[in-house]
Amino acid sequence: MAYVISDECLQCGACEAECPVEAISAGETKYVIDPDTCIECGSCAATCPAEAISAE
Repeated sequence: MAYVISDECLQCGACEAECPVEAISAGETKYVIDPDTCIECGSCAATCPAEAISAE
């Protein structure tokens, strides 16, 4: 079950820098996680200051 980023995303980029497999990239209005690349480690969720990342 991959992690997802909600609309609460602040677009700060903290999650992108933390992802060990580079599954996170900037979208138009928020960062997005590629579910095929995500290894479900939770590093991004632990880093997010807005608590906008959760398990799908």
